[in-house]
Amino acid sequence: MSASMAPGVPDKICIVMMSAVGDAVHVLPVINALKRANPATRITWVLQPGPAALVRGHRSVDEIVVFDRSRGLMAFADVSSELARKRFDLVINLQVYFKAGIVTGATRAPIKLGFDRSRARDMNWLFTNKKIPPHSIQHVQDQYFEFLTALGVSPEPVEWDLGPWREEREWQQNFVASIDRPIASVVVATSKPEKDWLPERWAEVADALHERFGMQVVLVGGRSERELAAERIVMERAKHKPRSELGSGLRNLVSILDASALVLSPDTGPLHMSVALNRPVISLMGYTNPKRTGPYRRFQDLVIDAYGEPGEDYPISMENRAGRMKRIETRHVLEKVQLWRDRYAADAGR
Repeated sequence: MSASMAPGVPDKICIVMMSAVGDAVHVLPVINALKRANPATRITWVLQPGPAALVRGHRSVDEIVVFDRSRGLMAFADVSSELARKRFDLVINLQVYFKAGIVTGATRAPIKLGFDRSRARDMNWLFTNKKIPPHSIQHVQDQYFEFLTALGVSPEPVEWDLGPWREEREWQQNFVASIDRPIASVVVATSKPEKDWLPERWAEVADALHERFGMQVVLVGGRSERELAAERIVMERAKHKPRSELGSGLRNLVSILDASALVLSPDTGPLHMSVALNRPVISLMGYTNPKRTGPYRRFQDLVIDAYGEPGEDYPISMENRAGRMKRIETRHVLEKVQLWRDRYAADAGR
């Protein structure tokens, strides 16, 4: 990064991170750290409608500018028009793609901080005038912390403060009161079929969780076509029907995960939400590199790693490996459930 940029946290900051829910969760410790360093700073965040629903009302998010990609090219016009009316001291572009570069270019700020040229893709680096230093690939959360380091801000303690918030506690209490067993939340599908586990195996796990571990399985996620298809298969095959809360909304999902004794999830947003809530999560990883996108710092012993070959000491990388999720067998998941019971169950219930 250019030495001409003085460290510190200015009063008006714009965060450009328009990606999915998991990335939004990773941004929360960044903005919390910025607020710790300068409580007077006002943070505006450009992001998509889904993640916006998750973080709206967060104590460190002062303003949200919604990028609605369903509007196509008009989404850029909408955001550019809104940003043109504002002026910031600093813009932090946490993405490496061209679309984020266009939005960054539409902001008015003397400093636009982005990734180094070696990591910025699609000419994204053209839209920033300051860069963080080059760095080897690391976990996504640590990658975002590089921006704090450039500003002379410590990421510690790592805080998410995802909720549930005070006004959400009544809903959560009513939900918990309707269930008479410890809750095991199961994320049945993701945004990419390559990340998904086989729904018929989820049905086998659901029955084992009910019979062997005395748990109530709750299916969580959205209501996309693939999620609904997975739900149908689980419901058809499971002898002990799970409760489905698909489509409950992201804020209610926070309450559900927070009330869960255990979460089981592929690499998708609710996995990282569970980590943020400090709820034990069994991570089913095969398509993406768990060293880069797995649970951050917590519950590493509950990761099922189908990404690597047995004994492979693979590097942290952005390489995806297709066809690996089917290597995960039902017994692998249940072995981790037993490990959860041995190590975490006493502290997991609430």
